[in-house]
Amino acid sequence: MQYLYNDGDLYYFMDPETFEQMPLGKDAVEDAIQYVKENMNVTIRYFKGQAFSVEAPNFVELEIAKTEPGFKGDTATNNFKPATTETGLEIQVPLFINIGDVIKIDTRTGEYLSRA
Repeated sequence: MQYLYNDGDLYYFMDPETFEQMPLGKDAVEDAIQYVKENMNVTIRYFKGQAFSVEAPNFVELEIAKTEPGFKGDTATNNFKPATTETGLEIQVPLFINIGDVIKIDTRTGEYLSRA
């Protein structure tokens, strides 16, 4: 399924083969939605015909929307600072990451992996 958009408390997904849209409540998408941006494909889990959870891809690439500026020479990878991605996810990133950088994140652990 492909994530389309959010409309208040509902999140809309579309089957790319049939173009059928399905709204899901916040309780079904709560864990995954922080990693998902519009038009991204996700896995939706069903039980007895009812969707009950959304699973993001194992790895996603998101742009940094907010963080403290890095300094030239800050290439140490064992020092981290907080950053916020384009989806609102707050994550710890190395000091050399700046606003506008695209990073790769492991959605299973929620950790920074590398620059994309």
